[in-house]
Amino acid sequence: MAWPTDRPRRLRDNPLLRELVRETRLSPADLIYPIFVTPGQGRREPITALPGQHRLSPDKAAELADIFRKNGGRALMLFGVPDRKDPVGSSGADPDGPVPLAVKAIKERVPDLAVVADVCLCEYASHGHCGVVSGRTIENDPSLPVLAAQATCFARAGADMVAPSDMMDGRVRALRAALDEAGLERAPIMAYSAKYASAFYGPFREAAGSAPAFGDRRGYQMDPANRREALHETALDLAEGADVVMVKPAGPYLDVLREVREFTGRPLAAYQVSGEFAMLKHAAAAGALDFRSAALESLVGIKRAGADLILTYLAPEVLPWL
Repeated sequence: MAWPTDRPRRLRDNPLLRELVRETRLSPADLIYPIFVTPGQGRREPITALPGQHRLSPDKAAELADIFRKNGGRALMLFGVPDRKDPVGSSGADPDGPVPLAVKAIKERVPDLAVVADVCLCEYASHGHCGVVSGRTIENDPSLPVLAAQATCFARAGADMVAPSDMMDGRVRALRAALDEAGLERAPIMAYSAKYASAFYGPFREAAGSAPAFGDRRGYQMDPANRREALHETALDLAEGADVVMVKPAGPYLDVLREVREFTGRPLAAYQVSGEFAMLKHAAAAGALDFRSAALESLVGIKRAGADLILTYLAPEVLPWL
């Protein structure tokens, strides 16, 4: 019997050699941990749909940030959950709102932790949509100054980066112009460039209280069947001044993530969304899979597809394993 000359197993049998030739490596610096901040003090409210996650007042967010950084974490993403909502989401630009206060508290306590602030109206508006509403229509252009004011408020509070997730046309240009005019030209923008109208956002909507009061978001978020459109949206955001682009969700859209990676050399983020996290948690709780192995495999898959940064609720649990 002729023995094969090419034996890939030679580099698999020994775990030390497997590690030496590993092509994709996951690092703490790859991960951004999304958290939910709410007004008040001493508040730590569990989120039923996201096991182990909480809505936190600014002081509690700073405590969590301190622990996260000491465990090797590098960055947080803040989502505001206000007590007060109105039709135009005005509390989103309140300098005494939960996100600005949490940014200040975190930066005072953990200055070497990067803080990214999500920019959108859905958490702040009584109708739950991502833009200004007229009747039952989500208006694009009237939404832009409202989003720009919110981004400027967060950057003034000390956010290291702002991240518009609304999917309004022209929002990156509007944010860039407003930030520059306010003397915040050094504040970068991470654009949710290819954000799909996904069924995997369900737990987030409970966490943020942001379910639409009517209709859905298919009129402004992308059709899950579209791939080429993601490249068009990415090109537009880059032309308007985005510093980082994003694909959301991550796991069901790895093909899109790979195509965006090949399309641009700019930093690329992917968001492993609430539904992806919840599926792993519930499957593990049911004994259907090993949580640690599945969590790491899911993140390595996102990194292998081309993501430089991964937003994931898994971050605090994964850090000790890295």
